[in-house]
Amino acid sequence: MQNIIEIKDGVTRHPDYRMKEPVNLNIAQGEHVAIVGPNGGGKSRLVDILTGRWPLLLNEVKYGFLTSASDLVSDHIKYITFRDSYGDSDGSYYYQQRWNSQDREITPMVRDLLPVAKDEKQKEILFNLFDIHSMLDKYIVLLSSGELRKFQLTKTLLCNPDVLIMDNPFIGLDATTRDMLHDLFRQLIETTSIQIILVLSKTDDIPSFITHVVPVDHLVCGEKQSLSQYQTSNESYHHPVLTEEKRHSILHLPYRHTLEGVKQVVQLNKVSIRYGERTILKELDWTVQIGEKWALSGKNGSGKSTLLSLVCADNPQSYACDISLFGKKRGTGESIWEIKKHIGYVSPEMHRAYLKNIPAIDIVASGLHDSIGLYKRPQPEQRHICEWWMDIFGIASLKDHNFLHLSSGEQRLVLLARAFVKDPELLILDEPLHGLDMRNRRLVKDIIEAFCARKNKTMIMVTHYQEELPQCITHSLQL
Repeated sequence: MQNIIEIKDGVTRHPDYRMKEPVNLNIAQGEHVAIVGPNGGGKSRLVDILTGRWPLLLNEVKYGFLTSASDLVSDHIKYITFRDSYGDSDGSYYYQQRWNSQDREITPMVRDLLPVAKDEKQKEILFNLFDIHSMLDKYIVLLSSGELRKFQLTKTLLCNPDVLIMDNPFIGLDATTRDMLHDLFRQLIETTSIQIILVLSKTDDIPSFITHVVPVDHLVCGEKQSLSQYQTSNESYHHPVLTEEKRHSILHLPYRHTLEGVKQVVQLNKVSIRYGERTILKELDWTVQIGEKWALSGKNGSGKSTLLSLVCADNPQSYACDISLFGKKRGTGESIWEIKKHIGYVSPEMHRAYLKNIPAIDIVASGLHDSIGLYKRPQPEQRHICEWWMDIFGIASLKDHNFLHLSSGEQRLVLLARAFVKDPELLILDEPLHGLDMRNRRLVKDIIEAFCARKNKTMIMVTHYQEELPQCITHSLQL
């Protein structure tokens, strides 16, 4: 079979983007490939070589796109990175922008960013699958993380690429949409000549249409193997990864704050949130008692992130609602910072807002002051607790690495350490395992379990995967 992509002894000219060994990889016509490996193992670096982003020293990448008049690789290969940013990331997006009406109106609408369809029938299939019609008049900044992924997939597939490369395409999508996306990929493979390459961190459910797997670890591109070969050798993590010593040290951490006399952490009374004609939450009553652990679920766009923005005091509409946090009614004189000092938070919105290229330990330290970016230098004892939590999450060696040079999975671990660093009374974890490999997924679950076993710790967790929920969950709310 003809090779669509062929790399022989590939070494990038720029030393900063090299793999440890020369890359040798052929992808033949009709093969659909999953690139797998641990966080920071080199998956994205390999994709950058595949797409020609970094020129090679001796042998350039050979492409077998012989049926088209265009010689531009970018016309044939489309790559969706899913770095959590809205549309074309120009650094202008900031955390909380989604909730501020005066700022969202300077951003484009979904309909303005979709290309002209080359195939009207395929366009209608995509629009129906991802419910794009209901998004067309939404400002791009208002999309939930799941809706954003649907938009990006539609935008890319409308271009009819020869090769579609996607970085973790299923994360952030509800179960129904994941199943429909699987079916869409199968349909595309059966009815077109498109070839699909997936970059996957979660490897326990590789889609059945994948024919081959390329493992990447320690910046080494392994040999391509069949899906069945890989599945027989893939390691699973059914047992705890967190050591007993570290679990014990979490359980016996000294308490930094106390909530004397507080019984109700969150109380919402008939709360409604609207944006123009759209109602996001309608007369919602919800009470979270101290020590409870809640699973928050619902389809993409159902209002989960909006609800969490009220609890975190990020949404300006919270002042117009009957909301009490930590026993105090909103709008009665307490500052946002008095609320936030009790909350540890991580979310896709937060991840996309961190565009500062500062050392990872400074990102963790920003959690002590609830700042996006570090505005106060940590004291020596504060730096020690930051290093301690980075060690708990297995990223101590990355403390002096610049944040934007880390893989997206490593960035997520840094932001998780940031959420835990001040020993919060309330943990809000919005899809915390996004982009993590199988070992790190298990590690983070173990850490959550240990932390929540401590006295009066309360948690609200959002995930679209039931197996991601820790055993400590006591209550659930579905929007």
